[in-house]
Amino acid sequence: MLVKNWMNKNVITIDADDSMQHAIKLLKEHKINLLPVMKKGKLAGVITDRDLKKSSPSEATTLDMHELLYLLSQIKVEDIMSKKLYTVPADYTVEETAEILLEKRISGVPVVDEKGNIAGIITKNDIFRLLISLTGLGKKGVQVAVQLMDIPGAIKEIRELIRKYDGRTASILTSSENTPDGKLNVYFRIYQVEKARLQALVKEIQEKGTVLYLVDHRDGKRKIY
Repeated sequence: MLVKNWMNKNVITIDADDSMQHAIKLLKEHKINLLPVMKKGKLAGVITDRDLKKSSPSEATTLDMHELLYLLSQIKVEDIMSKKLYTVPADYTVEETAEILLEKRISGVPVVDEKGNIAGIITKNDIFRLLISLTGLGKKGVQVAVQLMDIPGAIKEIRELIRKYDGRTASILTSSENTPDGKLNVYFRIYQVEKARLQALVKEIQEKGTVLYLVDHRDGKRKIY
């Protein structure tokens, strides 16, 4: 899962000499929260909605609307942008990028090519989009979470049970976070199992491991075990 396949390539940028007022206008018009800032054709920083909020006059200001707009038109983007610039190359994985966003507490980063030119932007929203795609949430279906022994063949046995009930496995995610030693949490997204047969499938899965929860996105029903 490379950044280049999930980044937004339609990049809206702003010049360092542009006004804060223009930055606010661009963010609102395009419904985004991050703008790369360019200076002499090169990436110089970013400006975010957080930067704009920090630099905006207090709500308690005594300025009238005309004075406020004039003030915003006089503040340059360069003076309020984030100069501590984080970027990622297009061949980074989305997971590596997510780790940077989490560690640095930022909402997104510009993506650069091998020459350092801006090629796109990837944000938390793009990562959420990937997560939805990976889990198959957009296609509904059923999610079953099971805690299994972390041994060869354990996941295969569950897949075979799903096939036994004419089901199709759309995705499998695993995690060993917060699990007992030797155990693994496995999240199956499955389709085509008839509702009338679902509980029988769950019963057989319980013979192989511990079912943690089941969510049937077809009707919104869920059960925590």
